Amino acid sequence: MEFVVEEGKRVHEECPTLILPALSIGNVGQLAVDLLVSSTAAERVGYLDDLNLLPCVGNDAYGPLPCGDLALPLEVYESSSTAITLAQQRSPVAKGMMIKFAENIAEFAASSGKKDVIVLSSLDFQRLHNLDLSRGPQVYYLSNTESDGRDDHCERLGFGRLGEFDSEGRCWKYLSSVFDKNSKEDLTFPSEDELEDIDYYPSLPFAALFSAFKARGLKVTCLLCYCSEGDNIPDAFLLAEAASKLTGLTPDKFHGEEGGKWRIPYSWKSMYGAPPDMSMF
Repeated sequence: MEFVVEEGKRVHEECPTLILPALSIGNVGQLAVDLLVSSTAAERVGYLDDLNLLPCVGNDAYGPLPCGDLALPLEVYESSSTAITLAQQRSPVAKGMMIKFAENIAEFAASSGKKDVIVLSSLDFQRLHNLDLSRGPQVYYLSNTESDGRDDHCERLGFGRLGEFDSEGRCWKYLSSVFDKNSKEDLTFPSEDELEDIDYYPSLPFAALFSAFKARGLKVTCLLCYCSEGDNIPDAFLLAEAASKLTGLTPDKFHGEEGGKWRIPYSWKSMYGAPPDMSMF
């Protein structure tokens, strides 16, 4: 993986926190990063070139006017006023290459001086067995602060620990061993036909990223929400707000139209196409 700094830009050393998505159902992590980039007025400082990502290209996602900037598969944004670096992943990882990609992105984070990493992702709503409607939408977390995934700060913020995490589970143990250079365990990941229900969570991209960052000695927290395919904008707000709370980012640092509010990314205006012609009704 090569980090290419844009001409005339520089990387700010005072940004020790990295926030990035892990692609999953509904693309909620990507939408949340879009919202954070737009609202903090983060500046694109470069992009990451990785052979394990499928190629893609598109229009600038944040500017209201065409300025000739193209959106690339994996871009890096920084907001020096909030001391946060954001990485936006716009294309999926090639099949079978998630381990290598996670290893590369963890190397980038460690070599660029990051101390804390926050991974934003989503989980299939059909996997949620204990639904508590009285609490409203719930954010779940997984942290490497404690061996069982618990983190006191996340608990104080009202996030629920991902109870399905089991560091001794076969797939979680595989992920730990594959990123540990000193591990002598010869473990294998189950094939698709061998996967069981307990293997669902460690089979997702966020689990590989979590294990890779952990192996590099970085503090990593995954913020997760359950959702279904469809209009996932409310879920994106949920994760973006959770990331803001975790980092201590207050609304007065946002660059909304009236100040102190979220700024909706310009690309969202065409997310679901043009509105219907009301003359039909």
